[in-house]
Amino acid sequence: MLSPSTIAFGCGLAAGAVLGVAGRAGRFCTLAMLEDAFFGSDYRRLKSFALAAAVALLATQALAGFGIVDLSRSIYPTASIGLGGAIIGGLMFGVGMALVGTCGFGTLVRIGGGDLRAIVVFLVLGLSALATMRGITGMLRLALIEPLSLRLPEGSTQTLTSLLGAGGTMRAILTVSIAAALAIWTLADGRLIRSPRLLASGLAVGAAIAFGWLATGWLADDEFDPTRVSSLTFVAPLGDTILYIATFSGARLNFGIGSVAGVVAGSFAAAMLARGFRWEACDDARELKRHMTGAFLMGIGGVMSMGCTIGQGLTAFSTLAVSAPITMLAIACGVRLGLEFTMTGEWLPAVRKLFGVST
Repeated sequence: MLSPSTIAFGCGLAAGAVLGVAGRAGRFCTLAMLEDAFFGSDYRRLKSFALAAAVALLATQALAGFGIVDLSRSIYPTASIGLGGAIIGGLMFGVGMALVGTCGFGTLVRIGGGDLRAIVVFLVLGLSALATMRGITGMLRLALIEPLSLRLPEGSTQTLTSLLGAGGTMRAILTVSIAAALAIWTLADGRLIRSPRLLASGLAVGAAIAFGWLATGWLADDEFDPTRVSSLTFVAPLGDTILYIATFSGARLNFGIGSVAGVVAGSFAAAMLARGFRWEACDDARELKRHMTGAFLMGIGGVMSMGCTIGQGLTAFSTLAVSAPITMLAIACGVRLGLEFTMTGEWLPAVRKLFGVST
């Protein structure tokens, strides 16, 4: 009989593989989504992401509503809103994304396609995430998050349903209303429907998020050794994967590690089928430095904000955590700032342009 940890790993592998195929074959990329919107006025990728959010929200809340998954056992319904972590961490993560050219999830997709630069990013991001969770930069995280956290009344959590006192029928109405609004916006003009790859990837990614909750909250649940329920995110699991590889006998498999391996495997399979696999490396030391700096910022920022574009933008959002839109807005600002810097080579003009200040 398979152990709960093995089942969790297998489920993570399957969910990650779906995202790997979506990222490689379906062009699902969060940095490209923001770049297209900022500089090309092309919102198709953004609408694909919004569709994934709608699907994840509906399916996840249905699992919670029927009592299949207890979302209160996840990291998101906290008794405070970590504004410092969400804003500062989100900005750091967004700038890091722009410097690297992708996020943690996209890094794994690139590894599957043969990008050697992404292996360096994976190692730096994972190690900096570990250091922020359990090591030296963890002191910085605590110093910034705790004083800037908004404490909530006793018995409340940072989920929208808790803050509004919505339960039962009202919770269902709120969930359906938000999901419907997102779906209408994504499909109303028909542009996403005419982009079948983006449409399919949005639906698949949203379903994978919900499956992650099902896997950790029910399929792999161990009543004798209860653990946190979780779904897809790509900051802490990269560090956990490195730790597992380094300490094999002193760690155990989990959903996050499985999802990391699954994204790489799914991307590799899609790249081979499309004959798009090719080895790539940095052009020079300057490019390598930019990638390492960006990965370092993503590792620290992602832990501070308790998630990445996938972890907060989709997974946390599916629980209706209010940290999700705050973090995503901060990440978007960080990406804009970072992209302006990569084009101008200077920070001050980039900051001025971000805030609309004339020179």
